[in-house]
Amino acid sequence: MPLSELTSHTRAAPPDPDGTASSETPPPEASPAELVRTLNDWYRREARDLPWRRAGFGAWGILVSEVMLQQTPVARVIPRLQEWLARWPTPSDLAASPQAEAIRAWAGLGYPRRALRLHECAVVITQRHEGIVPSDVEELLTLPGIGDYTARAVAAFAYGRRHPVVDTNVRRVLARCVDGQGEPAPPNARRDLAAMEALLPADEAEARVFNAAAMELGAVVCTARSPRCGACPVAEDCAWRTAGRPPYRGARRPAQKRFEGSDRQVRGILMRELRSADRPVSADELDLLWPNARQRERALAGLLADGLAVAVEGGYALPA
Repeated sequence: MPLSELTSHTRAAPPDPDGTASSETPPPEASPAELVRTLNDWYRREARDLPWRRAGFGAWGILVSEVMLQQTPVARVIPRLQEWLARWPTPSDLAASPQAEAIRAWAGLGYPRRALRLHECAVVITQRHEGIVPSDVEELLTLPGIGDYTARAVAAFAYGRRHPVVDTNVRRVLARCVDGQGEPAPPNARRDLAAMEALLPADEAEARVFNAAAMELGAVVCTARSPRCGACPVAEDCAWRTAGRPPYRGARRPAQKRFEGSDRQVRGILMRELRSADRPVSADELDLLWPNARQRERALAGLLADGLAVAVEGGYALPA
C-alpha cells in the first residue's frame, strides 16, 4: 500500500487464528504519527541493551560497531567490539598501529576488507579531522569504506542528526507495515530513503529513536522467516497482516552463492594462514592449502588487489 494511502484506505479485518475472517469491525486506522509514537514507546520499553545504545558511547565506537555489524550477527560483534575499543579507543590509536594488526584483530568477523578500510578511515580522521569522527553525512562519505548507510547511521546515532537510516530490517518493516508486501523489493536507495523520510518525526530526538525502533522491530519481531505478529506493537496497523499476510511475488535479489567451495572460502583459508604466520608464507606453503590451483591463484590475486596481502621476499604477508 502506498504511503500516501496510509490514513485513507479501509482495512479489512485480519483473519482469526483459525484462518477465518473476523466479524468484528476493524479499529480506526492509525495515522503515521500514531504509528511512530507507538513504535517509539515500544522501543523505549523493550529495546535490547546493546553497547552502542548506551549513554556516553562515542562516535568512534558507533562507527566501528556499524562497520562490524555489516553482515555479521550482533552476538558475534559485541565481544569483538569491546576488544577492539579496549585496544584502540580512538581513531588515532588505530591509525598508529600497522594495518596487519587491524586485519589480525578482525579474525572471525568475515569480510576482512572492512578492517583495512576501517584502518584507512582512522588515518583520515586523524590527519584531516583532528581525530574526531565527522558529524556531517557528506564529510562522513569522504572517509574510506564509508557508504551511505554507515554515514547516516553515524550522523543519526552518534550525533542525533535527523536522517533516515535504512538497513535490511527497516526495509522489511516498511514493506510489510506500509506497503503490505511480505518482503521488500531489491534495494533502491532513493525509494527506500524517501519511504523512511516520510515517516521520520520532525523532532531530532524522536527521529533518532524511530530509526533505532524500526531496526529493532525488524531484528527481533518482524523477522524475515518467522515474524512474530502476536508480539508486534504495530500489528493492528500493519498492511501486510491486514491483507492476510499474502506471499511476496515481486522482484528478488539474486541468491548469494554458496560458501562451500567458493572463492570466498579459499580467500578465507589463505587469509587465516597469513594472519597466523609471524614470517612470510611461501608460495609452496600456500599451494598446500587448496587443491584447485586456478581457484587458489584467483583468490590470492584478489587478496593482493584488495591490499589484504602483499608480495615480499620469501612469499606473501599481511600489509605492514
